[in-house]
Amino acid sequence: MKKLMMAAALAAGVGGTAHADGHANDVTLQLQWVTQSQFAGYYVALENGYYEEEGLEVTILPGGPDIAPPQVLAGGGADAMLNWMPSALAAREKGLPVVNIAQPFKSSGLMLTCWKDTGIETVEDFRGKTIGVWFFGNEYPFLSWMSQAGISTEGGDDGVTVLKQGFNVDPLLNREADCISTMTYNEYGQVLDAGVSEDELVTFKYEEQGVATLEDGIYVLEENLEDPVFVDKMVRFVRASMQGWKWAEENPEEAAGIVLDYDETGAQGEAAQIRMMGEIAKLTAGSDGSLDPADFQRTVDTLLAGGSDPVITAQPEGAWTSAITDAALN
Repeated sequence: MKKLMMAAALAAGVGGTAHADGHANDVTLQLQWVTQSQFAGYYVALENGYYEEEGLEVTILPGGPDIAPPQVLAGGGADAMLNWMPSALAAREKGLPVVNIAQPFKSSGLMLTCWKDTGIETVEDFRGKTIGVWFFGNEYPFLSWMSQAGISTEGGDDGVTVLKQGFNVDPLLNREADCISTMTYNEYGQVLDAGVSEDELVTFKYEEQGVATLEDGIYVLEENLEDPVFVDKMVRFVRASMQGWKWAEENPEEAAGIVLDYDETGAQGEAAQIRMMGEIAKLTAGSDGSLDPADFQRTVDTLLAGGSDPVITAQPEGAWTSAITDAALN
């Protein structure tokens, strides 16, 4: 029934006349974090006029440590949000009906970065160590990983002590943690910028551990997908956004420069943004915006494999749709 309703919405919306209601062309996007090259595709689409070519007026809302995108979406503060799939699926199971309509990120950039002198060489060496973990929905991949590895997260000599990590690398630099959560495109570079040599570190990429979950997907509320006007503008939004992402991949330095122009905080300099864009391009490479069902299932299987306390407890139904990307790509 949902597919039939979506098809009807697409038929009514795509290729039709301009909507009289101005809101038919307004899109507000809630980012998962602050303005940075992680979101370059959207800023490129805005700056290069791709949204304008689709007849859209797009507002991009930066995120931050005190902003939970699912809450913003639920409260009507945005039409679409960017979110990691573990967080989105957990929110859906708890009653917030979010749906993935596009997946610009094909690969995961999440990893643990550890001091080599702690003796950590394998996952088994995490036992007895302190590991910094991001929360607010970002903890789910780590908890699933440890559950699958049979390692307790309650501390002790045979488990790991979880340090609730802020969004910085201080716990590693200050030796408060043996390992911390980092992204290939952001915090790992911050560790190096602090004067630490790569030879002093050991990294564990979730992608290489077989527990990678999808990141930075585009999500909307399920009920809105029953509205042909909303569906139409999401098709246009995704099409323009992916045009922005492909341009950013091919022009990383210029894309980073565009992001800098929109970053009012100036928290990260040009070199950091360029480096970030180079790493981000590796994660978006190979994606046309559509969600690969195999990638979705891999994420679900990882989250279900949570032992006595899994992230989600049942196979999600209706958690994603290809209807938007199918229309956008065609």
